[in-house]
Amino acid sequence: MIGFVRALIAMAVVTAILGPVPSAAEDDPRIRAYEQQFEHMQHEMDDLRARVRTLEEERGMHPAPAAAGAAATKAPAAGGPEPATPAGGAAAASDQNRKIDVLAHEVESLKSRLVLPEARALKSYYGLGPAASKVYGIDRGLSIGGYGEFNFQKFVNDQRGRHDQFDVARFVLYTGYKFTDRIILNSELEFEHAVVAHDKDGEAEVEFLNLDFLAWQALNFRAGLLLVPMGFINEIHEPPFFHGVFRPEVEQRIIPTTWREGGVGIFGTLAPGLDYRAYVLNGLTAKRFASDGIREGSQEGSFALADDLAGTVRLDYAPLPGALVGASFFAGDSGQHDVFAGRKPSVFTLLWETHAQLRWRGLEMRALGALIDVHDADLVSAELGETIGSHQYGFYVEAAYDVAPLLFPETTQYLAPFFRYENFDTQDSVPHGFARVPGNAVQLYTVGASYKPHPQVVLKLEYRDFDSGKKQPTPDEVNVGAGFVF
Repeated sequence: MIGFVRALIAMAVVTAILGPVPSAAEDDPRIRAYEQQFEHMQHEMDDLRARVRTLEEERGMHPAPAAAGAAATKAPAAGGPEPATPAGGAAAASDQNRKIDVLAHEVESLKSRLVLPEARALKSYYGLGPAASKVYGIDRGLSIGGYGEFNFQKFVNDQRGRHDQFDVARFVLYTGYKFTDRIILNSELEFEHAVVAHDKDGEAEVEFLNLDFLAWQALNFRAGLLLVPMGFINEIHEPPFFHGVFRPEVEQRIIPTTWREGGVGIFGTLAPGLDYRAYVLNGLTAKRFASDGIREGSQEGSFALADDLAGTVRLDYAPLPGALVGASFFAGDSGQHDVFAGRKPSVFTLLWETHAQLRWRGLEMRALGALIDVHDADLVSAELGETIGSHQYGFYVEAAYDVAPLLFPETTQYLAPFFRYENFDTQDSVPHGFARVPGNAVQLYTVGASYKPHPQVVLKLEYRDFDSGKKQPTPDEVNVGAGFVF
C-alpha cells in the first residue's frame, strides 16, 4: 500500500510538472514573441558573422574565431586600408550577442514562471481557503500551494492514562490546473500524522477534487469530490485563518469537518456581497453513525454508496467589509438501502447551521450554531448496538483582538489573544427505550493566542478546559502549535 501511494504520488508529480509545461510555454504569447525576436536576431547575427569573414578574407586576414570577436580584427593588414567595416561589423556582432543573451534570459525567465509563478497575495475565491484558491488567480497552467501544521499536546490534572504527545497533524498540497479562463481543475492531497502504516494512525487522502466550469458571475458549475459548504472551517481550514491549535469541536462533532462527498452543483454571486453554493451529493451512510455523532457517516469519495442522495445549499451575505452572516443546510436519506433491525428505513438526516462573523479594526468575533435531526434513530440504534442521538446540537462564540498595533504602532505583525466557548451534545434527544451515553454533553472553554510573524505563518498557544459531565473528568490540555500556508 505504501509503495502504491508513493508510486502514485511520483507519477502525479512527474506528469504535472513535465507534461503540461511545454504546451503551456508554447501557447504563451509573450514567449512566442520573444522567441520570434530571438530567431530574427540570430539570423542577423549569422549574416554579420558571414560578412566579417568575407571582408577578412578579401584583405588577406585570417578569419577570427567567433569567441575572439572584435579583438581579432583590431590589427590592420600592412599597408592596407583601414578596416573600418570589419571592426564595425565585429562591434555590431558584439552588440547583437549582448541583445541575444538578454532575450534568451527573458525567454527562460518566462518559461520558469509558468512552472513556478511569482508569489501573489493569497485571496479566497468561491468559498475556498486562500491557498486553495491560488489556481483561480493565475493566467494559465499549473498552480501549486499548500499548508501544514504540527503541535505539542500536554494533558494536565488527571490524565486518565493519556500521554503528552507531539504530532505532525497534517501536510497538504494543493495542485490546480487552469486549462482556460473558464475550465479549472482544483485538488487537495493531504497527509495526516506523518506516517501511513498498518501500526500508525496516519492517512493519505484526497481532501477534494473538482472541476469548475465558470460560465458567468451568477452561475458556475462544479463537479467531483466536493467540500460540503457548511460552517466556517470545513471549506477554509488552513491554520493561519482560524484561532486555536485545534479546530473548534463543534465543527468536528456536529459539522463533521473535513466533510466532503461526491457530487455536482452550482455556485456564484447573485448580487454584491451575496454568494451561494448548491450541490447534489451522495448521502451519508447510517451504518457508520455512532453515539458521539454522525462524523463517520461521511463516505469521503471512496466507493461511496449513492443509492440515497442528498442536497446542500449555502447562502452568505456580506453587508459591509469585515461583516458576514449566512446559513446552510444538508438534507437527505442515509439508509443507503441497508437493513436495520430487519427493515430498510430511509434514515432521513437533516443538518443545518447559521453563522455570523465581524472583523473591525483589531476586533474579530465569530458565532455559529448547528442542529442535527436523525429519523429512524431507533432502528439504527438497535442495529448498531449503541444509542444514536435523534437530535443533536452545538454552538460556539469566539472573540479575539489584535494587540500588536497597540504595543508596536509600526509593526506589520499580528498578535491576538482569543477566547472561545463551545457547547454541544450529540445525544440531546435519544430514541424511546434507549439510554443516553455519558460524556457526550460537553462544555468547552478555550483561551489562547495566535502570533503571526508573517501573514502566512502562525504560532499558537491555547488552554482547553473540558466539562463533559463524566464521573471521571476529561483532562484539560495545554497545546502549542505552528502552521503555515503557501
